[in-house]
Amino acid sequence: MTIRLSNAGKRFNRDWVFKGVTYSFSAGETYAITGANGSGKSTLLQVLAGSLGVSKGEIAWDLGKKVVDSNDVFKFLAIAAPYIEVIEEMTAVEFLAFHQQFKPLTGGVTIPQILSIIGLDKAANKQIRYYSSGMKQRVKLAQAVFSAAPLLLLDEPCTNLDAAGFDLYRRLINDFAGHKTIIVSSNDINEYSFCRNVINIMEYK
Repeated sequence: MTIRLSNAGKRFNRDWVFKGVTYSFSAGETYAITGANGSGKSTLLQVLAGSLGVSKGEIAWDLGKKVVDSNDVFKFLAIAAPYIEVIEEMTAVEFLAFHQQFKPLTGGVTIPQILSIIGLDKAANKQIRYYSSGMKQRVKLAQAVFSAAPLLLLDEPCTNLDAAGFDLYRRLINDFAGHKTIIVSSNDINEYSFCRNVINIMEYK
């Protein structure tokens, strides 16, 4: 998926979060949105996801030669973010199966295989409410990375992960997300070191 911003800006009341953004996100490329805490990285990511509209300028999404309507962008993306919750009453198996009804999983990978890859096969049938914060984050990452969607959005993707979790994150990106357009919102280089393009949101204040 390709995303094009033209003189785009977002404000809440009188305060501009960012403005004057003219930028193209190319299909299959990797991007990092950096900046201090509270600088608006997550807001820009939500604009790119189509869940927030711009206050000024334009944004357009293209899939191949097809223009994607802003109301349909969600069909072509997967996201992992601290503010997106998992359904804690479900087990990991039930949660991934439920999500699969709306977005198919990457071809050839089964739910048991996914849970084995992320190290949760022994807790597969335990309710997510009993998971540690790190285990929940692994489920969030799995749901996003293994969705058959061309656009992968990651907001502080290693929140609550330990060193082993960081290693898992890098393996997931390297082994299963290489064909996607990836946009990471983070100020931790360990989360976006693989990104070939870096956008500092502080340049658009």
